[in-house]
Formats: sequence, C-alpha cells, structure tokens
Amino acid sequence: METTTNSHKAQVIGFLKQKGFVDDQIHDIFKRCNKLETIERASIDGNWNYLTSIGIQERKLPRVISKCPKILTLSLDNKLIPTVNCLLTLGSKPSEVSSAIVKFPNVLSHSVEDKLCPLLAFFQSLGIQDKQVGKLLLLNPRLISYSIESKFSKIVEFLESLGLDQSEMIGKILLKHPFIMGYSVERRLKPTVEFLKSIGLNEIDVKKVAMNFPEVLCRDVEKILRPNSNFLKRCGFNKGQLAMIVTGYPLVLIKSVKNCLEPRIKFLVQIMGRDIGEITEYPEFFRHGLKKNLEFRYKLLKEKNASCSLVEMLDCNKRKFFLKYGAWSNGRLHNVKHRVQCKKAVWRFSIALFLLAPKDDIVEPPPTLADSEHPRLYKTFTYDEYRKLRLSSGSRAGEALSLLAQNATNVEA
Repeated sequence: METTTNSHKAQVIGFLKQKGFVDDQIHDIFKRCNKLETIERASIDGNWNYLTSIGIQERKLPRVISKCPKILTLSLDNKLIPTVNCLLTLGSKPSEVSSAIVKFPNVLSHSVEDKLCPLLAFFQSLGIQDKQVGKLLLLNPRLISYSIESKFSKIVEFLESLGLDQSEMIGKILLKHPFIMGYSVERRLKPTVEFLKSIGLNEIDVKKVAMNFPEVLCRDVEKILRPNSNFLKRCGFNKGQLAMIVTGYPLVLIKSVKNCLEPRIKFLVQIMGRDIGEITEYPEFFRHGLKKNLEFRYKLLKEKNASCSLVEMLDCNKRKFFLKYGAWSNGRLHNVKHRVQCKKAVWRFSIALFLLAPKDDIVEPPPTLADSEHPRLYKTFTYDEYRKLRLSSGSRAGEALSLLAQNATNVEA
C-alpha cells in the first residue's frame, strides 16, 4: 500500500512540475491536501483538461490549483461536471462561470446544488430576481460558502437598522456591491457608519451613502477613510465643509490621496487660481479626470478669456460644454442648467428639441456678440465643413470645434 501511495505521489509531483509548479508550491499543495498522495495521474489529467475545456486559461490554472488543491482530487463525473453545470444555470455566458472559478476556486468543492436553493429563496425575499441572483453569485462566488443565518441575516438586519427597506433597497445594494455580504458587521460595517457620523453626516446622509455607494461602508476606517478625511482637513476644510463634500461625493473617502485628491486640489488652487471652498459647492469635482477633463476645459476657457463657476465648467458632458462656449455665440451665451424638479406624483411632460443646421449655412456669431472687447474665437465655416472635419479627423463635437479656433493651424475644413 505504501509503495502504491509513493508511486502515485511521484506521478503527481511529476505532473505538477510539468505544469510549471516549483518545489515550494508542490510542498504546500501536498501539505494542504493529503489526499493528492493517493490520486492516480490519469484522474488529475482528466480534471485539469476539463477545467481548460470550460474556458479557464491554462496559464491561470496553477494559481487556481494553488488556492484550492482539492480540485484535483474531486470526481470528474460525480462532482466537477455536475457542479459546473449547476453554475452554468446561473450565468448567461460560460465565460462568467470560468471567471467565477478563477476568482474563488473553492466554489467547486462546495455542494452548490444543496446551497443554491436556500440562497435563491433568501435573495428573492430581498426582491432580487433569479437571473440577478445568478449574476450576483458569479460576480462574488464566495457568497456560496457563507451561512445565511450567521452571515447574511446579520448584514440584512444591520442595513435595516440604517432605515433601509428589506424588500427593495437592500436588494439593490447587494446587486450594486455584492461584496458587502462578505464583511463583518461588528468589525467593518458598524465602525464605518460610526466614523461617517463622527465627521458630521446625519442618519439620512448615512442612509444615502449605503444606498448609492455601499462600497464606502466596506472600507477600513483606519487604513483608508480616516487618512483621506485627515488629508482634506489639512487642505483647509473645516468639519462642516468636510461633511458637505462627503455627503455630495462619498467616494472622496476611498479615492487615492496621491493619485486623485492631491493632484486635483493642487491644479484647482495653484493652476486655476480658484478658492478651495468651491469644492464644497461641487464635490463631484474629484470625479473628473485631471488631464482629459479638468486641464482640457481650463485651457479652453483660458483661451476664450471666459469665466464660470466650477459647476458650470464641469457639470455637463463634453458636447454640452462646447455648446456652452461655442462658435455661434462666440463663447458668450451658455445653456442653462436643467433644474426641473418633481416634488409630487403628478403627470409631467418633457419635450426634447434638437438642432441640425442646413449644410450650406454659415456658422459665425452675430456682430453684437463679436467686437473689440470680445474678439472672434472661431473662423467662419459652414455646417457641412464642420461635419466633414469631424469625420475626417475622427474628432468628437467639442474636439472638432477647437480645430476651427482662430489660433488653430493646419485646419482642413
């Protein structure tokens, strides 16, 4: 018996070395799964080949096996294939299943069939439909290994304590960020909520954070949230301003200080010459890309000698921005911000207006909008020339318009 076991072990070692495992990895694999010593080489070959056949790239398999060596010992016909087939019922694409296995290989060692029905019933009680449950489980397959009673129910109770409705809101939170179900209420979620309240957020604010940005609740207070908060305080924001910023854009607490917060604040104050307090009026300032958005729009406004608030500059897409500061008005007339509010359940009618100029019409500002104090920003062009410029240069609306500026060179209309 011992001779047979040694023979099997030698064959397994040879197989693992052939697949690129080094001695330390092989030692760890046998330490974590003694059963490998008794498995025949043909069985391991079959499991490995099957995993590649369902879409797992061979270069990723060593990492999968290192995480869960037990996979190589499972019966192909009685365990692996039935489990994968069960997982396939959850997703619309086989690639979603293979991706889930790579994320959490242990899912193959669980009794998915036995756990799936209770999980479906639990998530359905939260208003999540079957198809959505499948996507949720494949996005975070580790959920299959958790207990409904000791894990999920406690998290649902905690979210309810924040004023969130179980039948609708909590289900939406789980779909938005299913990873929240893997965190401890006592060690992670409660301390995060207490921290948010300590920096000035009220219960309604905290509820909105949980509903719209549940990922914020999952971050470590001491490693991420507090350092970000302290950085903003060092920049000069008082407690009230900090609360306004976090309420308006909660992700500011989990953005990288070095790569996001610091360079944007420096650009705002040192390059744009603006007051840092403007951020409290538009906290989503931190959402915008530095080079593609902030620098680009600031440069254009500077060239036009145009001034506007931070909200007017950023709270619109690129196309609307260029329409605000465009050729017809010489950059002097801007679209108004959409401010319609629906405060009660009544019928509301919206009418959309679209404008396409005739191809041969000249695009230029009227004399009343271009004078010595407001020199022409753009060359005269026809709408057809503008359209052809967009197509030939592969530019978007605003980028093409910048090519027609008075100081632009080598413009082909």
